Amino acid sequence: MKLFPYGHATHPQWQMAAGLVLAQLRAHMALPDYASAPHLGLLYITDRYASEAANILSFLSAELPEVTDWSGTVGVGIAANNVEYFDEPALSVMLCDIAPEHYRVFSGVAPLAHAGTGSLRGSHFEPHTALLHADAQTPDMPELIAELAQRTASGYVFGGLASSRTDVVQFALNGDGNVAGQGQATGVFHGGLSGVAFDAEVAMISRVTQGCVPVAKVHTITRADNNVVLTLDGESAMSVLERDLQINIADRQTAIPKVRSTLVGLSAAQDAPGHPAIKRTGEFDEAVLVRHIIGIDPDKEAVAVGQPVEAGMRLTFCQRNAAAARADLTRICAEIREALEPEEMTAELAGVLSAETSAMPHPARRMAGAIYVSCAGRGGPHFGAPSAEMHIVRRALGDVPLVGFFAGGEIAHQELHGYTGVLTVFTTEA
Repeated sequence: MKLFPYGHATHPQWQMAAGLVLAQLRAHMALPDYASAPHLGLLYITDRYASEAANILSFLSAELPEVTDWSGTVGVGIAANNVEYFDEPALSVMLCDIAPEHYRVFSGVAPLAHAGTGSLRGSHFEPHTALLHADAQTPDMPELIAELAQRTASGYVFGGLASSRTDVVQFALNGDGNVAGQGQATGVFHGGLSGVAFDAEVAMISRVTQGCVPVAKVHTITRADNNVVLTLDGESAMSVLERDLQINIADRQTAIPKVRSTLVGLSAAQDAPGHPAIKRTGEFDEAVLVRHIIGIDPDKEAVAVGQPVEAGMRLTFCQRNAAAARADLTRICAEIREALEPEEMTAELAGVLSAETSAMPHPARRMAGAIYVSCAGRGGPHFGAPSAEMHIVRRALGDVPLVGFFAGGEIAHQELHGYTGVLTVFTTEA
């Protein structure tokens, strides 16, 4: 597996932006360390281009005939190596050097078969994990994500919900064709799920970075009714909320703004062995789901949250924190680098890797390409400067081909997260 060619550009006219991206892709494909004839393309566009999605896909497909399969979606912002595009017309493309027999693009007209059953066309392809793009307006989306994850051998899926102020579109063009009887699809879809499934031969490392920190201790939910938390540690949920936030609900002018800026972190009844929900440094583990407080019932002294809960679950009141998000993002990038760098290296190689500033990623990094899906509420605006989040990734991870988008919800494991980032790196051989 060679480095993945990638390109990104912004321009008021999509044709100009696409032309700039093609020039970058072809320049990469001419270099010996990059793939020269990849078959799988990942395409992300900002919502300023959403109405032209079909034209963009058609143009790129015609200009890159060797790319037989496409997947992607739209975001209010998109990402590439070291840059973010928010509130401007832009697109990014990465061409993945993965053999066609090791992946499948799926959609509503070419669904993903369960692991162990092969595809509907008699293939022996066995999905191990999958990149998902989804429409948040689709009913029962969390259940659909979990059901699709069960179709993979690992049960792990990653990706995000499309975010757009205009059309919500997904790209899913399958070179193998559609299911019989489904007609001729254009490759641009509205609603549901689509993406790319990979078999076990495609090596990757995926990590979730959280962006919130707890403001008080962890509580146990002792009584609940669907989305409503009635008691925490045997005490009314509203009383615990008032104590943890140091507010009085009766003082609405002071209390309501503070409640609105507060979220809840939810986790299973028991921490997994060796994996506490809250680390010593205060950040959440990736198993914690962050959800909004959606209401308070003074009569029942209850707190309603944006997720069904049940007795025995753990709950922590938390708030978004840019410094904690920056530290946690740096941490996951460092973990990935440490996992991929050679166990033994010369002093010269160590120096090259630590000071890598060239445009060409060093082969010892063993990173062919990366996908980063971040919350639409993160990015440069949250971290304090234009493209600040991607600058952190570049400094911590090193120079690696990367594309992604800013989502309305991030997908990791079998869960839908919020205010997180999901970084997935495709790895090469040692």
